[in-house]
Amino acid sequence: MNFLITGGAGFIGSHLTERLLSQGDNVTVLDDLSTGSLDNLEAALSNRRLEFVQGSILDQALVRKAASKADFVIHLAAAVGVRRILKDPLSSLKVNVEGAESVLRACADSRVPILLASTSEVYGKNEADSLCEDADSVIGSSSISRWSYATAKKLDEFLGLAYSQTYNVPVTITRFFNIVGPRQSSRYGMVLPKFVRTALANEPIRVFGDGRQTRNFTYVGDCIEALMRLISAPSATGNIFNIGGTEEISIMELAQRVKAAARSSSQIVRIPYQEAYPEGGFEDMQRRVPCICKIQSLTGWSPSTRLEEVIRRAVVFEQERNFSLATLASAVDAQSCALSVA
Repeated sequence: MNFLITGGAGFIGSHLTERLLSQGDNVTVLDDLSTGSLDNLEAALSNRRLEFVQGSILDQALVRKAASKADFVIHLAAAVGVRRILKDPLSSLKVNVEGAESVLRACADSRVPILLASTSEVYGKNEADSLCEDADSVIGSSSISRWSYATAKKLDEFLGLAYSQTYNVPVTITRFFNIVGPRQSSRYGMVLPKFVRTALANEPIRVFGDGRQTRNFTYVGDCIEALMRLISAPSATGNIFNIGGTEEISIMELAQRVKAAARSSSQIVRIPYQEAYPEGGFEDMQRRVPCICKIQSLTGWSPSTRLEEVIRRAVVFEQERNFSLATLASAVDAQSCALSVA
């Protein structure tokens, strides 16, 4: 099959690209590299079945051309991360809403099935024991910029379902719950890589608020397996699926477990939200626990990687990354020294 992945140079997209290539599919990656990186695709760039196109999902002509050659589109491109949303809310809204419609319009033109990636953020402040796909969205005030992301992604879902109904486009929607693993950046506030990097540097691990807020984390490999099963399930069309882990953990406990796994001497410090986000526009929620019965029932999927192993792999990845960077820096220094002597 021929796949188009928007945002394919990002964290999840690059792993999905590798998986599809490994099973013999052709993949076109469309990415503007604003948050993604060609480094994420390093292992795949030499594969003749990969085509990389640098460009924006807001470029309708470019998206239409790419979609016209695809048998299936996976829309992952988005403006993500609390920091980015608070810093540039207007640009983020344009990318998330107009970008999604650009991709949906192209799929409608070419009658191409699409998997549309959404987020657990759409549940907002709903703190139910188990969030099923039909649970209410409890979104905060529009004066709080943090909720613009949740609102935009919920609108993406409405657009996807409307395009499906109006133009008969096969649309499947997924809601990700804190996907983590190798290649995830801490640049925009992603909590696990941020904790790991500060722990390995023996710097203070900053826990925002009281640390009692709980989350679930899903290993990226498990997420990719879920996506693959949904892509190959025709009956998934027209439905929304949670993709999330089963282990609830407080942010404070996560910090403690990261510190132990990294064998770090870091202190764990609580940071008030007003200090963490002096620009304002932020509000947190205490719980977010997914129900994954729907995807389990349809595909048999459930996450297989325990949180303890997820943390261990995150630490190992960052240690190997640090070693590679140190080795490269040493080689550059040696070359500079040799040139100066010559």
